[in-house]
Amino acid sequence: MRILIIGAGAVGSFVGARLGLAGHEVTLVGRPRLTEAVRGGGLTLIEPAGSRRSANVAAVDSIAAAFTGPISTSTSIYDFALVTVKAYDTAGAIAELAAATRTPPPLLTLQNGIGNEEALAEAFGAERIVSGAIDTPISVPAPGQVQAHRARFRAGLAPVGKAAPVAGAASLLRDAGFAVATFADHRRLKWSKLLMNLPANAQCAILDWTPAQVMADPLASRLEALAWQEALSVMAALRVRPVTLAGYPLPLFAPLARWLPPSWLVRILRAFVSGGRGTKMPSFHVALAGGKPSEVNWLNGAIARHADLLKLRAPVNRVLTDTLIALTEERSRWEAWRGKPAMLAAALDPSQSGVVSCCGRARSRPRIRHE
Repeated sequence: MRILIIGAGAVGSFVGARLGLAGHEVTLVGRPRLTEAVRGGGLTLIEPAGSRRSANVAAVDSIAAAFTGPISTSTSIYDFALVTVKAYDTAGAIAELAAATRTPPPLLTLQNGIGNEEALAEAFGAERIVSGAIDTPISVPAPGQVQAHRARFRAGLAPVGKAAPVAGAASLLRDAGFAVATFADHRRLKWSKLLMNLPANAQCAILDWTPAQVMADPLASRLEALAWQEALSVMAALRVRPVTLAGYPLPLFAPLARWLPPSWLVRILRAFVSGGRGTKMPSFHVALAGGKPSEVNWLNGAIARHADLLKLRAPVNRVLTDTLIALTEERSRWEAWRGKPAMLAAALDPSQSGVVSCCGRARSRPRIRHE
């Protein structure tokens, strides 16, 4: 099959390399440094079992370039396209793809966060969109290289429209070596993935701490537990039940976790974090340290926005979102927040200063102090 990867970062390069090794013809759309590296020496996949070079991979620096040549306006030259851009680049990718072809191929989104599927469906039709999630910890050591930090290759898929080609997407990911589970409701899939992405992510970036440091600190770990419970309260109000994803029994655990004392939930989240991220720092920290935008608006921010609409409170997720955005936009100094979880607690509404319950009706928004 001919596969287009829109967004050749860590996830796109990883899946693209594995598809290339499986015999598929892969075209990556990435930044110029990635394009030059792949053109010069192919794409190198680094895994715990060793390194392999995926030569069956081409690279271009724009979606338009991927569609140049003698193509019909009514037939796509690709059998499938994988959307792996960061959430903040989804709108731009949609505009570029719409300008490049009248009939894009079926789209499989492997993006994190809430809202990408809806944006793609509005642009191209829900029947063309498949929602997906993978749980392999991945990084990019250098242009033209992608590293999997654990030999853990599991994926979840769900249709956005009823007729979306889930079976084709599942076959593709199985060719890439993934164990694939399919679900009927893409909202359940993506909110479940959000629960997995949430712990020790935003605070790692804000505090400049490792996940282990965040979960070992009494105050920071309590904030993690409360942020998770806020997400669970929003999901309950939306009537979105979690699914078992990547082996994690979220449907059994989540209803209980919503009402556990935070100190008890912390113990469970510690085990989850230590077993989930491998040796890599979480994505929000990588982005902030690299001077890149943050996807926090599509994770913690999505929780806060939905809470507002539902007249619920999500003060911890609101503070984490506002603080990280302020740091990303350099409206606040990173040095002022490093290693200081008490500043996050102090930024909550005065009535929340004890960092207590997370469930209930809305109060005034938390205040962020910019140092």
